[in-house]
Amino acid sequence: MTICGMDEVGRGCIAGPLTAAAVIFNSQFSIYNLRDSKKLTAKQREKIYSELVNSKIIFVVEFISVEEINQFGIGWANKEIFVRLKQKLNADIYIADGNLKIDGIKSLIKADNLIPEVMAASIIAKVTRDKYMCSLENKYLWKTNKGYATRKHLELIRVFGPDKHHRLRYRPFI
Repeated sequence: MTICGMDEVGRGCIAGPLTAAAVIFNSQFSIYNLRDSKKLTAKQREKIYSELVNSKIIFVVEFISVEEINQFGIGWANKEIFVRLKQKLNADIYIADGNLKIDGIKSLIKADNLIPEVMAASIIAKVTRDKYMCSLENKYLWKTNKGYATRKHLELIRVFGPDKHHRLRYRPFI
C-alpha cells in the first residue's frame, strides 16, 4: 500500500505563502531522527531535509499565495493546498495532518507525530517556506520572524505599513 503523507506550514503567519509538501517513501527508505518539524532545531531540520531530498523519496511542494489567501481566506487555503497536492501524486491512501474534511484525504490530528511520511512532509514544507521567506528583501526581518507576528515584526509594520507579502485579513491589519 502506497501512503502519501501531507503537512502544511505557515498557517499562523501574518505574511508569506501557505506551504505544504506531500511525501511518498519507497520500500527501502530509512532515516533516523525523523519527527515533526516543530520538534527539531533549524539545524536538525536542514540536515534531515538534505537527507530527504537526496534520497529516493517522491515529494512535491505546493504554495498558496498571499494574494489567494487575501482573496479566499486561510481556511479555504488550508483545504485547497491538500487538494492540489493530492492531484500531483498517486497513492493508495492520503494522510494529512490536522482535522480537515477533504474528499479522498484522511485527516489525522497529530499525524506529524505519528506517520513518518507526514513527518517528512512537515520538514520539507518548513525548510522550503523558511528558505523562501529568508530570500525576501529584509525590511521586515523575514530571516528572523519568517512571517510570524513577532513583536519586532509588528513594530516594523507600524513603521512601514504592510507590504505585498502580508496577509491583510489578519488582525494587525483590520
